[in-house]
Amino acid sequence: MPWYVWLILLVVFGSVIGSLLMLRDGAKKIPLTEEQLKKIKARNARLDAEEKREKE
Repeated sequence: MPWYVWLILLVVFGSVIGSLLMLRDGAKKIPLTEEQLKKIKARNARLDAEEKREKE
């Protein structure tokens, strides 16, 4: 392959990897209160129970 094809491939892979790293660094955890965490856990448990009942 000619040298410019390798250069294009290097630029493409570099931009994809760089974008993924920037996306990972930009992700922030959402601060939740204890009450919100309890609601989320209760909703997940309820949905899991409903899903289990539907499978039976």
